[in-house]
Amino acid sequence: MKHTRTSGRRLAAAVLTLSTVTAVAGTLVTVPAVAAVAAVAAVPAVVAGATGVTATNLPVDAEVVSAGDTGYLTSRTDAAGTAILEWHTYADGSVTPVGTGIVGYDTHSDLLVTGDGGILSVRDMKNGGAWRASFNIGAEFPSGSTELVGVVGENLFVSVSTTGDYHELWQLSKANGVTRKYKLSSRPKNIAYKVVASAGNDFVVLGSVREPYVPTDRIVYWYARSNVGSGSVLDWGGSSGTPEWDQSSTGALTSSWEAWVRTAQDGGREIGAHRLGAGTTTRVPLTGALTRAVVAGIVGDTVLYGVPGTATAETPGPLYARSLTDAAAQPYKVLDNFSSVAHAPDGSLLVRGFGPDGDGLFRISGSGGARPAVTLEATTGRVMAVGFADARVATHADFEKAGTTLPMEWTLSRGNATVDVTLTHVTTGKKLTERLGTPLPGNRFAFAWDGILDGISAPNGSYTWKATATPTDGVGGPASISGSFQVVRRADAHDLNDNGSTDVIARDASGALWRDDLFDQPVGGQAKPARRTKIGTGWGTYRQIEAVGDIAGTSHGDLIALDGSGTLYHYLGKGDGTLPARVRIGGGWGGYKQLTGGSDLNNDGRSDLLATDAAGVLWLYKGTGSATAPFAARVRVGGGWGVYNQITATGNIAGAAAGDLVARDTAGVLWLHLGYGNGTFAPRIRIGGGWGGFSQLVGAGDVTGDGRPDLIGYGSAGTYVYRSTGSTTAPYSRQSTSLYAGEGTKFNSVA
Repeated sequence: MKHTRTSGRRLAAAVLTLSTVTAVAGTLVTVPAVAAVAAVAAVPAVVAGATGVTATNLPVDAEVVSAGDTGYLTSRTDAAGTAILEWHTYADGSVTPVGTGIVGYDTHSDLLVTGDGGILSVRDMKNGGAWRASFNIGAEFPSGSTELVGVVGENLFVSVSTTGDYHELWQLSKANGVTRKYKLSSRPKNIAYKVVASAGNDFVVLGSVREPYVPTDRIVYWYARSNVGSGSVLDWGGSSGTPEWDQSSTGALTSSWEAWVRTAQDGGREIGAHRLGAGTTTRVPLTGALTRAVVAGIVGDTVLYGVPGTATAETPGPLYARSLTDAAAQPYKVLDNFSSVAHAPDGSLLVRGFGPDGDGLFRISGSGGARPAVTLEATTGRVMAVGFADARVATHADFEKAGTTLPMEWTLSRGNATVDVTLTHVTTGKKLTERLGTPLPGNRFAFAWDGILDGISAPNGSYTWKATATPTDGVGGPASISGSFQVVRRADAHDLNDNGSTDVIARDASGALWRDDLFDQPVGGQAKPARRTKIGTGWGTYRQIEAVGDIAGTSHGDLIALDGSGTLYHYLGKGDGTLPARVRIGGGWGGYKQLTGGSDLNNDGRSDLLATDAAGVLWLYKGTGSATAPFAARVRVGGGWGVYNQITATGNIAGAAAGDLVARDTAGVLWLHLGYGNGTFAPRIRIGGGWGGFSQLVGAGDVTGDGRPDLIGYGSAGTYVYRSTGSTTAPYSRQSTSLYAGEGTKFNSVA
């Protein structure tokens, strides 16, 4: 509050207090909720405060201003925007109006300071509000404008801007009716002072100044600790490490500790707590939302801090506590959120906020290194509804890279709640429900989805999410919030249920067809099946079954099957893991010894088919994209392929122009034929021997999640995944898998 001798204006009566948190009345406890339910009109159970009396008449919009031995002062704003000041007595809970005005300073006692024009007066609420002393600020400083920047007991601290463009800090007191004043500091230009903490007769001041000997774009910040009895110039310090401060800046001072928020050596923010007389400093790092934290106070050897809920705070947060003497101590939450703090003469704090016991005024007290006790001094009787203040869920999820998750985060108005999250795949209706654990700082609940739904890799498509918060104290009802996102995975030629992972198809001796859905990413470093599903029976009529990728434009993998009469059939992939009725492609295919597909061999974006006849000639059937006529007329690739008893179209495994081909000869040697991209192949390259133990070699698409197509070997020798390396000389690296473990002779066809 500034006073000028020439203004002629009479200011309304004002109580001036120093709170370690600048409070804006009525803005703390609730935050704008995205999807909050209305509060329930019920009074929560409360715990008696330190005085043994729990008052129930604390107005909802009241903020605590100062605390004394017999009571405390609150401020609230009426409809006209005027601050209503009231004194609450501990003994009987009575409330005494003490005027209207602007709230600013905490006196640590039953003394209040009121202002009327240029006159400031000290009033003793312990004696019914009797006047103790008056100060004519205008008369004391006739040549400059004044601003009250702190009160310690009956000592007033005033910043004076002189005509010489200097800013001075003065201490005023009364002795036998005579005003005593001491100039504590004088700095030039743009000076600012603020008494941020006091204990007994000691006090801490923050200051800032644009010094004449430093660049004009640089302000020097510093702090000072002194005693009201010294009446001397303050010993300023800390100019190299004290951070920028404003009217919300705070500090703490007790008989053992002094602390404030400052700039850390690494450029971040921290609380620096200095043990008086010991020369030791405890540093409490402040990260994330807590970089805006303030020091609410120190109780015993515990510092309390957090982001107060004010009209300008983006995310009001909890009040945290941390031991200053235990090096291994972790911060813990004391209240769900808070808005204002006052320091009582006995060393305890009065905090306006919300906690497990309700909404009201809490006393935090204790000594030494023990955890402080938190008791409810006065309650508003208001029930705080749980609400969502923020939701952060990406609109798209891509699980192609191994270890990828979809992070989700929700912020609640208070932390004593459970959060249940439900994800739903719109097409299938499959759901995942997860109960989230302990909240993170700031009432944040986090969940990282690993892309697994119903035990398998989640299918592509639209998803909805819904988060429901339920209070654990039974106060108020649940609140919900919802949204949506998309899962998009790269297409896989062997994917029948649209989840981006390889499906391996196998037929047993009874003619039943089975689908093993592999996880989209390796589990424990190896390919692992997620679920086996029976597709159907009666498949024993087919000589060969082949997974050929998308040959009919649906983006899902298809199957072809060749029966004993030489008729070829097409099973169009539906994308849900099932197959529709077969469609006849045509007859005359009985002359082929082997069929293989699932690879684009001519770079037209469609899967093609290869066939070898009895004469050893290799033929190419280009994919058309038509469901009724999926292949064009055959084109001769070349002869000499009769030496191979297994050919497999693998896709592009070595980085050449198009899909490649591997072929095994009768001696068990595997050969690589690189695709030229026009349906023909380069001369073969020897991969290695020992492949004769496999009855089936399957080009299985990208099994290992590295973007390259892989090979699966199945047979009496076991089942292995051969990961594509991208090399032409050593194109595969063998990996173990639990697929078909112990079933090396169970299936007579694998595709």
